[in-house]
Amino acid sequence: MRVRTTVVAAGALVLCLAAAGCGADDSEGGDGKAAGGKASASPTPAADATPEAGSEPSSDGRTLSEAELAEVALVTDEVPGYEIAPLEGTDDRGTEKSGDEACRPIAAIINGSPEPAPAATVFRTAMDTTEEGDDDQTVVTEILTSHPKGGAEELLRSVREAVRACAGGFRTTSDEGPSTYTGVKKLPAADVGQESFAYQVTGSLAGERVPLVFHLVRTGSTVVTFYAANFVDATAPEIPAKLVTAQAANLP
Repeated sequence: MRVRTTVVAAGALVLCLAAAGCGADDSEGGDGKAAGGKASASPTPAADATPEAGSEPSSDGRTLSEAELAEVALVTDEVPGYEIAPLEGTDDRGTEKSGDEACRPIAAIINGSPEPAPAATVFRTAMDTTEEGDDDQTVVTEILTSHPKGGAEELLRSVREAVRACAGGFRTTSDEGPSTYTGVKKLPAADVGQESFAYQVTGSLAGERVPLVFHLVRTGSTVVTFYAANFVDATAPEIPAKLVTAQAANLP
């Protein structure tokens, strides 16, 4: 049975954790497919971005509270054509643990729990309302996290290093069983925020490739992690640049 992506479906996943984790080696039952983002050969618009000296957006560097994160999160109508909503089910995070310590930062983000541990976290979903009813309707998850001094920079640094170290893939174990990720690669990233980094992780579900795309943006002590998955086919999903740009503009 093909599962159509909706906010309810996305909320039940806490990222890609629907059918025993998106990297699960599940060979039984159904086709296990759902869509987390419109397929695109170009997930993000620009190069891996660190703004040039003098061009960085200013930031007050504050560690935001959960209420303050909620205030800067995107809302419906802020980006035309997208419905923004809180992500449901976020109290039940993933439990994937990488067998390779170098890949731990990637597994932590798949779990919905970026490391180092944030001071506050807010989840949102952004759904393209013009694609309502489509099997490959674009649904992007956002994780907004605020960090004590130095924590946001450490998060970006550790993810960059993990993407380099884990290019050949990695395996995890979790409460749901083992998972296999067959490859990790850096992607072009929109030139926003004080740091911007995007990458793809390729998982396996019911014997089929499942591309997961992540885009991290840091301004000051705040990081936004955008996530989309494609369970319909093996084409990388798109994280729309206008969502990334609009959210980055809200960060203090």
